[in-house]
Amino acid sequence: MNPPFSFLNNTFLPAADAALNVNDLSIQRGYGIFDYFKTIAAKPVFLDDHLDRFYHSAAHMRLAVDYTRDELKAIIAELIQLNNIPDSGIRITLTGGNSTDSISPGRPNLIITQHPLAPPGRDCPPPVRLISYPHQRQLPGVKTIDYLMAIHLQPVVRDRGAFDVLYQKEGIITECPRCNFFIVTADGALVTPARNMLKGITRMKVLSLAADADIPVEQRDLHLDEARTAREVFITSTSRHLIPISHLDDFPIGAAATASPAPTPGPANPTPSPAAGPLTRKLNSLLYDLVNSKK
Repeated sequence: MNPPFSFLNNTFLPAADAALNVNDLSIQRGYGIFDYFKTIAAKPVFLDDHLDRFYHSAAHMRLAVDYTRDELKAIIAELIQLNNIPDSGIRITLTGGNSTDSISPGRPNLIITQHPLAPPGRDCPPPVRLISYPHQRQLPGVKTIDYLMAIHLQPVVRDRGAFDVLYQKEGIITECPRCNFFIVTADGALVTPARNMLKGITRMKVLSLAADADIPVEQRDLHLDEARTAREVFITSTSRHLIPISHLDDFPIGAAATASPAPTPGPANPTPSPAAGPLTRKLNSLLYDLVNSKK
């Protein structure tokens, strides 16, 4: 297989040859935005929704996009054809541009990359553990390239045998660095945070599917204490769909709460993996059908 191609400012070139000027604000100050979507059988999934968010993020960050929506779609289609990676993840990045003083934005640089990505299946992946951490992202409604806290906390996440960190502020849950957060209450309502977080595309689709299935939906403030006693907990992402949660910090969730006691989690004692809850499985199956109907 030939090395994958990328797109950089009007040019398709081998990914290994794509490079930015050291004065780009994405390097100097971490200033830029991106969006990420998958392809299945060489067809982009929910591309219009992702482009809506990409243009929204760019406008909020005052970064001009030199391409219309149709032009971007044509570039993406050509990249898919060049690389011949039917099942993939594609990232569109818009940087702050080359700065003359290390603080003022220049003309943004547009980079589009593609890599292989196995599509999620109808069945949920094994449940995982989350750990909570007090943090509020800057400009939470914008998909920026700033993942400073998420990366900084990776050693802690690994040491505690967790999948990821869950941000909260004064006990109010917002999001994971790459996922949205949901619980299922004792009476069967689906609850997700409503503010101070990035509203993901998969989140939007799950909420729509739930409403169509007559599942009660609530978008509101959600406290850690409520989440720790929920009947089911899951997170959503473009690459993995619904990921069930077995433990939130040291609190077992759902089926994990009735399982036999397990050793303290850590690298030598991975989180136990009871089955995902029934509503989590149902929504994941509905999302799988929706995604694959778009092929």
